[in-house]
Amino acid sequence: MAAEEFVPPGQPESTKSCGGNITGSKKTNSQYIAYAGTDDTDYPDDACSRLVHGNAQIDDFTINNDCEISGDLTVSGSITGTTTGNKLVANFDIPHVRDSKKRIRHIVTEGPEPGIYVRGQLKDKNIIELPEYWDGLIDPESITVTLTQIGYSQDLIVDKIEWGKRIVVKSGTGANIHCFYEVWAARWLNPMNHDEKLTVVYEGDTPDDYPGGNENFLVGGWDYDRRETKWKKG
Repeated sequence: MAAEEFVPPGQPESTKSCGGNITGSKKTNSQYIAYAGTDDTDYPDDACSRLVHGNAQIDDFTINNDCEISGDLTVSGSITGTTTGNKLVANFDIPHVRDSKKRIRHIVTEGPEPGIYVRGQLKDKNIIELPEYWDGLIDPESITVTLTQIGYSQDLIVDKIEWGKRIVVKSGTGANIHCFYEVWAARWLNPMNHDEKLTVVYEGDTPDDYPGGNENFLVGGWDYDRRETKWKKG
C-alpha cells in the first residue's frame, strides 16, 4: 500500500467506498474540528473524488468568537442572550449608513409588559387612527398617548379613545391642531387567553422555573453554557 493511500480502519485494502452515510461513536467533549486535507499535487490518483460539505449535522456547537450568517436562520428551540453586570444587553448592531468606518449599536428597551407603539404627526385633523392589526392584539385599556404640540400653544387634550381603534384629540383653545403623537399599548401575552399575565418577579434558580413555563417566550439574559447569571454570587 502506498504511503499516501487512505484506507478506513477495519476495511480491507482492496475495498474503496466513496459514498454512503458516516457512522461511528460520538465524542461529546468540545474540541476543535480537525482539518483534513492534502495538497493537490499530493492527492492520490486512485482516491475518491474530493468532496466538500454542502450540508452538515452536529448535536452541540460552541462558537468562541463571531458568527456570520448570510442566509436564513431557522430556530426550533430557545434563543438566549448573555448578561454583563446586572443588565440585559440584548441589542442590535448595524453599519453606519453614512460613514463606512463606523457602526451603530442600540440597546433593546426593557419593561414589565410586552409594549408596542405607533407614532406620527397630526396636522389640521384631530383623529389618530390606530393600526388595524392592533384589534385583538393589544389590551385597549392599556393605551397611553403622548402629544407634542408644534409651533404654538394648543392646549391639547385626549378627548376619548374609541374602542381601542382610534384616538380623538381636541384643542382646549380651539386652535388648529398640529402635533407629534406617540401611542403605546400592552400586547396580550396570549391573544386567546387574556387572563395570562406576565410574572415579573418569581422564585427560582433558572428561567425554567418561570411559573407557567416559557412556551410564549424567547429567554434572553441567561447564559446556558455557565448555568448561572454572571452577577450571581455563591
